[in-house]
Parts: sequence; C-alpha cells; structure tokens
Amino acid sequence: MGSLAESHVTSEKHVTTESNVVADQRLTGDRSASHSASERNLMVLYQETEWLMMVIRQVICSYLKQEGHEHHWLEIEPPPLEPGSSQYADCMTEWQLNTFERLALVLAMAPAIRPDALDYFFGLNGMIDRPFTEFGGVTDKAYSGFIPTGQTLNFLLSANNPEWHLCTRSILSPKHRLMAEQVTELLPVEAGLPQWSGVYQLSEHWLHYFITGQRQRPEQSASFPAHLLETPLCWEELVLDYRVMSKIEEIRAWLAHSHILMDEWKLSHKVKPGYRAVFSGPPGTGKTLTAALLGQSTGREVYRVDLSMVVSKYIGETEKNLSRLFDAACYKEWILFFDEGDALFGKRTDATSSNDRHANQLTGYLLQKIEDFPGTVIIATNLKNNMDEAFTRRFQSMVQFTMPGPEERLQLWQNAFRDVCELGESVDLAVIAEKYEMAGGQIINVLRQCALTAIRRGERVVHQDDILQSIRQEFRKDNKLIV
Repeated sequence: MGSLAESHVTSEKHVTTESNVVADQRLTGDRSASHSASERNLMVLYQETEWLMMVIRQVICSYLKQEGHEHHWLEIEPPPLEPGSSQYADCMTEWQLNTFERLALVLAMAPAIRPDALDYFFGLNGMIDRPFTEFGGVTDKAYSGFIPTGQTLNFLLSANNPEWHLCTRSILSPKHRLMAEQVTELLPVEAGLPQWSGVYQLSEHWLHYFITGQRQRPEQSASFPAHLLETPLCWEELVLDYRVMSKIEEIRAWLAHSHILMDEWKLSHKVKPGYRAVFSGPPGTGKTLTAALLGQSTGREVYRVDLSMVVSKYIGETEKNLSRLFDAACYKEWILFFDEGDALFGKRTDATSSNDRHANQLTGYLLQKIEDFPGTVIIATNLKNNMDEAFTRRFQSMVQFTMPGPEERLQLWQNAFRDVCELGESVDLAVIAEKYEMAGGQIINVLRQCALTAIRRGERVVHQDDILQSIRQEFRKDNKLIV
C-alpha cells in the first residue's frame, strides 16, 4: 500500500549555534515519531475497513443468493489486533468488543477512513430499478459516497439472521458503551421517521484519537452539558477549617482507595457503587476549588455541569439531557460537580399544578440517576436548608463550608499575595485577617484590585491603604461598611 504520509523538515536558514541544532533535531525527531505513530494507526484502521468491505460483499451475496451465498460473513476473520500496536487495538483490548460490536464501530468510521468500502451499497434492486430500501443509508449533494445509517448496521447484522435484530438494538441503545461514551452516534431524525434512519457515525474526537493518539475532551453541548473544571493551585494551597478538612480528606481517601474497598474487601456486595457528597456554605468559601483539587490530587477529571443547558421548559427534555451526561460519564472515573445544586435538587412542593408535578418527577428522576451512578457526584449549594431531604439522606458526606477564621484568613492573605505583589512596610496582614471576616473568593477579588492599583502607579508595591480601600469596595457589594 505504501507509506500513508511523508514527513520532511527543511531548514530555510543555516543554524549557527549548537543549541539550535539540538533543538531542531529534537523537533524533527518528535514530528517523525508522531507521523510514524499516526501511520501505524492508520494502517490498522485501513485493515479494519478492508475487513468491513469483505463482510459487506458476503452479506449482500448471501442475501441475494448469489454465487458463494452458502458462506457466512462470520467466516471472514477480522484482522488480528496486537495490544500496543495502535490506539485502536488498545481500545479493542480494553473494551472487549464482540465481532458484532467491532463491525458496528468499523461501519461508523468507514466514511472518514475509506468511503469506497461502502460502495457495494449503491447496487440497484433489479426488480424495481431503485436502491435497496433495506440497505438504509443516505446521500448528500456535497458528498458522493454512501453514508451509513442505523438501518445499514441492522442490515449487515440481521439480513440473513433476523434474530440478530436484537443485537442491533443493543448496539444502538444509549446504554451501550459505544453510544454512552459517544464513540459512535446515531443522529436524530425528523418526527415520524424511523429512528434507525438517522446517520450512524464515529464521533470526531474519537476518530482523532484513533489516528493521532491524542485525546480531545468532549465539547460542551446539549448532549454533554458540562465543561472541565481545572485549577492552577495545588492541594497544599487549600485552606479550610480543620473540621471541614477532615471530611474532605475522607472523600479524598475514598477516591484514592475505592477500588480496594469495593473489589478486594468485597464491599460491592453490600453497598451501591459510587460516592455522593453535598458541599454547602456561603459563596467564596472554597466549594468549587475543593472539587477541582479533589480531582487533581487523585488523577480524575472534574466536570462542572451547566444547569442552564440541562434544564428545559419542555417536559422530558431535562431528563434526556441529564441521561446523556450520566451515560457519557458512566464508564469513566469522572467527578460530576453540580454547582448551585438547589436549582435542580431543591425541596419538592405539593403537586398543585402540572409544573409542580413535573418538578417533583424531575426530583425523583435525579435521585435515581445519582443513586445508580457508579462514579462520584458532588452537589454544591449556598443554602443547605433548600436541599430536599430525600436527596440528603442518601449522600455519604455532607460538608458544611464555613467562613474562614482569623488563622485561615491570614494564610489565605499570605497565599494570595505570594509571588504576585510586594507588600509595603505599612502592611500588616495579621491585623487585616483578624479584623475583617472575608471568604477566600473575596480575598482574591481584593488582590486583583490591589494589583491593578499598583500597576496604574507603575510599581509592584501594595500598601495598607490599597488593601483597605479594596476591602471597602468588596464589602459594598453586600452593603457592608468598614471604618
């Protein structure tokens, strides 16, 4: 087949220093290694589509009773996949897909890797001189190839074995791993059309990973209403009251050792998988930061759920949006973080109207989804009393974040200004920490204002008056005054 790509690095200028030569050689080597890995990945994907082409040919042959119809497509061995040979091979090893599932995955990726593998589906039904309805598929003016649909997959699996229709149904179910992790997608269709007439495709970020080996995080959308929560801070910079910190350490211990507890100690026989916690307390006391640091310190990604994208005015749509999110996170060790959770998880009301009944149904639905979720869920709220008791009694941990005391405030002030500004001789952070009750988020706001003031003066020094003036501005937000 020959090389799939060629890499040439040409120097346009003479390199005059040894360090530049070394850097250029390293860059060339990195590019060559990257291209080489991508070529290997592509070769494996091409072999997969070669197998798909032979399967399609045999399925159609058997279906139309052509010469060789007595053979079955399962007799065609898929290409061997050696672990470590490609990203695709590693995923197949991890996911343990059966032959039907593997065929479905190859069908979804074929238009992007080798469109001509699907050209057999362009055959005409001689009896009516039109394409075979049972092949499914769609065409587009901008694309001359055959685009598979859910019906196309169903034809491959069940055309000659009608009982395997159930296999198609399983693979296209939102609960199936390929669909839940959004590896494959069955695009929605207009009302009144068969669901399986939607385009069946491989998601772009998984295609990118199979070729390059580089993971792309899921983009925030209606099907994934969340975004990655990150922080540049480290665990040692988390400042909390010792009683709060002890509860956070318990959650951290669970995240670090849950596999041992559930598998080796057999706790999975007695409790449901997953962990559920509620963070309550005033704004700025560290709820969001703590969630981000729990993920960072235990090697887990934290996704902050965008409630505005989840809640819909249409009955049933909110449940669908949440279901997509939980399904996508089900096979990953993510932490789902619901900020301002009382908007969704608030107290249920008496069902005096259809809206009230819908809200109560949504509460019950959320309760069940969270209970069944095998990962970690953290719900943050400013008002713990607004939380429905049906939720709170099912949570393993209830953490009440409090306003920091003088000692914690002093540490927050010191951490805030460290490596950012120089403090003038008049600044006494100990006195400020003792006198002014402020949350960590407010202290960061003061830091930002002080830094801007210093920049306008053309210096890096922050004085006591700068800090006090910024504190006044921060307190005015809550209609508070300082002397």
